Amino acid sequence: QVQLVESGGGLVQAGGSLRLVCVASGSTFRIISMGWYRQAPGLQRELVAKFTSGRTPVYVDSVRGRFTISRDYAANTLYLQMNNLKPEDTAVYYCNAVLQQSTTSPIGGYWGQGTQVTVSS
Repeated sequence: QVQLVESGGGLVQAGGSLRLVCVASGSTFRIISMGWYRQAPGLQRELVAKFTSGRTPVYVDSVRGRFTISRDYAANTLYLQMNNLKPEDTAVYYCNAVLQQSTTSPIGGYWGQGTQVTVSS
C-alpha cells in the first residue's frame, strides 16, 4: 500500500502565496520521481512541476519563476511553494509519485487525493 497525502491548499487573493505539502508513506522502497500536477474544471490534468530521476526540477512555462518545487528525500515529502498566484492557477493540485514498492515489484505511478487551490481576482 502506498499513500500520498496532500495538504496546504486553500483560498487566496491574486498575488498571494500558498505552500503545498505531499507526504508519501507505506511501501515506498524506491521513489523514482515525484511531482505536482493540477486539473482545472473542464481541462485535462497537466504537469506543474516535478523532479526527474536526476533530481533536476522541471516546470511548466506558466509557473516558472513563481513556483518552486522542493523535496525532503529522507522524509519522502514533496513541497510546492507557490508565489504571486494568479486566478488561472485555480485548480485541484495532485501529488504524483513513480515508485517501486519492493525489490520485486514493478514500477508504478500513484496519485494523492488532491487539494483545492482557489485564487480570487
